[in-house]
Amino acid sequence: MATIEECRAALDRLSANLSRAEGDVRTAVALDRSLSCHLTDLDITFVGRLAGGRIEDVTTVAGTPADRAEIRLTMKGDDLVAVVGGELNFARAWGSGRIKLQAGLRDLLRLRSLL
Repeated sequence: MATIEECRAALDRLSANLSRAEGDVRTAVALDRSLSCHLTDLDITFVGRLAGGRIEDVTTVAGTPADRAEIRLTMKGDDLVAVVGGELNFARAWGSGRIKLQAGLRDLLRLRSLL
């Protein structure tokens, strides 16, 4: 099972990858939205902001936060590490229910280019 530190490092890598993105991916992550990533096996949630193509102001909250983020991910810590590391395909994991993504329709349409 991935640790909190490994998951936080994966989020940092994801943020760095997003900041270097180009084309359609760059357009998709150019949102300014609140973001949360709930890790079910660790029962923690990373809460931050997707802004300027980066994930910023990330904090850790025990359980599920009271305030719902505009873009919400739910998965196991191992899946977060595997997706960021390129070992797990996000679209397949999302399609099979291993990863849940909740967002408004417009955000989902913009984020589809990431899949």
